[in-house]
Amino acid sequence: YGNPEGFQNWKAIIDITPFNFIEKIFSDFETLTLGDMLPASISWIYSFWRKVQMDTKTIMTAKEIDRALTRMAHEIIERNKGVDNTGLIGIRTGGMPLAQRLQKKIAAIENSTPPVGVLDITLYRDDWSRLSHHPIIGKTEIPFGIDDMTVILVDDVLYTGRTIRAALDAITDFGRPKSIQLAVLVDRGRRELPIQPDYTGLSFKTSGDEHVNVFLEETDQRDQVVIERHG
Repeated sequence: YGNPEGFQNWKAIIDITPFNFIEKIFSDFETLTLGDMLPASISWIYSFWRKVQMDTKTIMTAKEIDRALTRMAHEIIERNKGVDNTGLIGIRTGGMPLAQRLQKKIAAIENSTPPVGVLDITLYRDDWSRLSHHPIIGKTEIPFGIDDMTVILVDDVLYTGRTIRAALDAITDFGRPKSIQLAVLVDRGRRELPIQPDYTGLSFKTSGDEHVNVFLEETDQRDQVVIERHG
């Protein structure tokens, strides 16, 4: 395999591994020369891939995500005795497609469609100045008045609570809701602020060296929640 054609064969082997491992694998291969591509390396690649597999776990499949959102839609309707005077606001970016899905599920159940908007909280984050010299600021679109409404904030993952704190600050710039509720697909625990969800798809306690990735069809071409262990 010490030739360009052999390297293409190696690339083919790598390409058939799960795509969320490819970047990690290629970062290791950048330090290797073609002369290092020996058959004996097959054992190394297999061991590396197995280690990554052991450190990655799917905690929600596409069906489980759909069932969780269906249950959450029923809970929203039941708690608020319908959805009159209720609006959904997804926190950019992961919260937006989830808010839209909840809107469709509620409409199918209740025969009433709550309005939906999207909120960017970048400038309200307590660490926004550390993100970069030119932080990317998304567009906030709330096409309905929130005064005296029940507003349901929607996000993909609840962790420290700081994103939600920023969202609460942002919401008050648009009006004074009657109440604000929180719906999250995954609550991974480890809170740093006294913030709790009203509606949860899955509660999953994590450690500090774990990361939760939410993949959604609208942005990632698949529905899956994966937990990765680092270190």
